[in-house]
Order: sequence, then C-alpha cells, then structure tokens
Amino acid sequence: MAEPVESPQRRALVTGCAGFIGHSVTKALLDAGWRVVGIDAMTDYYDPTLKKARLSTLSGRDGFDFVPGKIEDTDVLESLVNESRPEVIVHLAAQAGVRFSIDAPESYVQANIVGTFRVLEAARAHPPAHMLLASTSSAYGANSTFPYRETDKADTPLSFYAATKKATEAMAHSYAHLYDLPTTMFRFFTVYGPWSRPDMAPWKFTQAAFEGRTIDVYNHGQMARDFTFIDDLTEVLTRLIDAVPPHPTSGEVADKGDSLSPVAPFRVVNIGNSEPIELLDFIAAIELATGRQLNKRFLPMQPGDVHRTWADTRLAQKLTGYRSSTPVSKGVAAFVEWFRQYHGIG
Repeated sequence: MAEPVESPQRRALVTGCAGFIGHSVTKALLDAGWRVVGIDAMTDYYDPTLKKARLSTLSGRDGFDFVPGKIEDTDVLESLVNESRPEVIVHLAAQAGVRFSIDAPESYVQANIVGTFRVLEAARAHPPAHMLLASTSSAYGANSTFPYRETDKADTPLSFYAATKKATEAMAHSYAHLYDLPTTMFRFFTVYGPWSRPDMAPWKFTQAAFEGRTIDVYNHGQMARDFTFIDDLTEVLTRLIDAVPPHPTSGEVADKGDSLSPVAPFRVVNIGNSEPIELLDFIAAIELATGRQLNKRFLPMQPGDVHRTWADTRLAQKLTGYRSSTPVSKGVAAFVEWFRQYHGIG
C-alpha cells in the first residue's frame, strides 16, 4: 500500500505579530501547524517590554520566523513576501488608538495608509490565496443605526484613526478589483483580554484598582461597548482564512446582509460579541475580579469617541460557523488573572 502523501505546510505572513491581536493570531496559527513569518516594528507607542514579552512566547517555536521592521519602509514587505510566498497575508500592523490620533496624526498616515499600501503592493507582486486586513468598528463613526451591519454606510468617521482605517478599506477594494486579489476586511469591536495594550481601558482600570488610584470615566459613564474577548476574535479571524470571497465571475450571489462586493473578490466582516455592555457594568466586573473598589472621576465626552458600539455578527457566524459568546465576567476575570501574573501581584 502506498504511503499517504503529506500535504504541504500552510504558510502565513502576519504583520504586527508582536501586537495584542497579532500575537494571539500568530500563536493560534502555529498551534494549528502553520508556518508563520511575522514582522513587527516594535515601536514605543507603549512600553516595548510588553511586545518583547509577547514575542518571547513565539520565538523558538517550530515554524515561526520573526523579521523586525516597519511595513511602511520601501521594499521591506515585497522582499519578505517574495521570499516566504505566503498562502495567506494577515495584516494587523497599525498605529492604534483613537485619542492619540488627535495628537500625532502623521504617524497614522505612515503606519496605516502608507503601510497598508506597501502590503497591497507586495500582494500584487506575489498574490496570496487570501488577504485579511484589519479595520475597526470606529469606521461606523456617527452611524446611529444599531446593531452595526457591514452593509451600513460608514462615511462619517469621528476620529482620524477611523478615517485612516476606512481609507485602507477603500484601498484594499481597489486592489481586489484591479488585481483580482481575494480580500477580507474585518472590523474589530473593542477587543480585550490577556496580553492587551496598556493604553486600553481594561488595563488602565485594573492597574488603578491595584494601585488605589482614581479612574477617569468619560461621558459620565453613559457609554456602551461591544466588548470582544481576544480568544473569540482569534477563533473567528483564523476561521475566516478559508472563507475566501468569491470572484464576481463565479456566479455566486451574495445573501442578504452579505457585504460581498459586486465587482471584486472582497467583503467586510464584523468581529464582535453582539452584546453592548454599559461602561459602568464593565468597571463593576473589574472591581469584582480585582476585589477592589474603584474611585471614579466623571468627565464629559472626549473628542473622537462614540457613545455606543454594537456589532451585527450574523455574517461572521455564517462564514465561520462560530459565535463569539464569552461573557464579560469571564473575560475580565481571565484578563485580571493574567495581569496579576504578568506584574507579580499576589
């Protein structure tokens, strides 16, 4: 009897592999037996020590190769894609943060717009089977129809960060159309969990709880977010790899509610928990998990913020067969436990 033929190892390129989401996605792909080339600039937007700690959990693993560098640098991406020839590109590298985009907008132009252009050019030169690029729920901006659906208009961004990510959606669609590149844009909804960023509310609130400091609560607490646990997001994202948008010539007709482009192998997909949680309830979950009462300073709304986010996730469920469902109480408890361990808090 002939020996079974082993299928070749699947290959992926992940940009921003030392970031919060990039680290989780890279780990999941390696766990599934993929070969992953990761690139990250290790910038100092927040303490690079955290990025190095994330990277240390990946370094040395079979199938992982790390390349330090900025994706916006000329030719870095094209040479990397040429050498690694990935089946899939997962583009997560970006300058993050709604509020910082008010103070340093040029960094968002370079990392988000120019950087994404470099990714698209590299994919044009060496086409992968599927590109998956990160966008944001902030793209919905002033849209007041809930829950947000991928087919809703998203033409009123309230922050420059959101504007740059919406621009990358338009750029990616044009490349999908011009060069026949199957592309999925995913809009994240307030991701939290172990290994998250220190500029995000869960980290700030948890640190303040352990240090006995007062937290700033904007819009007097009258805000709600569709908090999405990192493990749920990672599961949906990695399942989307094989949900390749069909070519318009395939004859496949999009179901109602599918954002599939009529002229390109391109679609937008929400990744959220489909359950907006009031900010004060989220803070209460942190108080419960830490066992500490938080002192709160109630302040007006900040520029660039939105009052509420809420994802319609039916398209993601249809494409992946998975529904994000981690309750905030469980997700916050997991984050606080990780936070204790990372900082050596007894």
